[in-house]
Amino acid sequence: MGETDMSTTAHGRRRPARDRLLEAAARRFYADGVAATGIDTITAEAGVAKMSLYNNFSSKAELVRAYLDARHEEWLGLYRARLESAQGPRDGVLAVYDAYADHAAFAYERGFRGCGLLNAAAEFPTGDEGRAVVRAHKEEVERLITGHLDELLPGRPDEARATAEHLSFLLEGAMARAGLEGDDERLRHARALAAGLLDRL
Repeated sequence: MGETDMSTTAHGRRRPARDRLLEAAARRFYADGVAATGIDTITAEAGVAKMSLYNNFSSKAELVRAYLDARHEEWLGLYRARLESAQGPRDGVLAVYDAYADHAAFAYERGFRGCGLLNAAAEFPTGDEGRAVVRAHKEEVERLITGHLDELLPGRPDEARATAEHLSFLLEGAMARAGLEGDDERLRHARALAAGLLDRL
């Protein structure tokens, strides 16, 4: 983080404890895993008392849920930024890939480890609410791709849905491999494959 005190704003005001707790949780959950990260670690990194955590979140589970929601919103922000320069539905689909690559390019403390949402979901037992949150995110990503393809393939909804599923699988596979390999090369390759597929529609 450098020399900057991340607990204060540009105007010198102390940031709300909730924000500091979420940021600390995001760093630790991504770097160390959800189960391995205790409340004491998060509060120490956030520079707040343990009571402050419970004043903002009823439990660690609620903090984890807030983390998952924040990661989803963070990705949507990257996607929307990419979409601003999109020139039509083909570029809209590729904006989804670019947003994932943008996420991979963040300066992670221990390097890029893949999709933070999927990493977290892998730790949750079947039926856990957190898994449903991650599933909803992945379904929304596929819906975004489908929406662009509906525009690209008017009157061909079955083909649009099938192609969206194909592109979604390509993206998720690339994310898994990129996380294992620690860089965005697989994501760049997946984007090129997606562009080639779109050009053949």
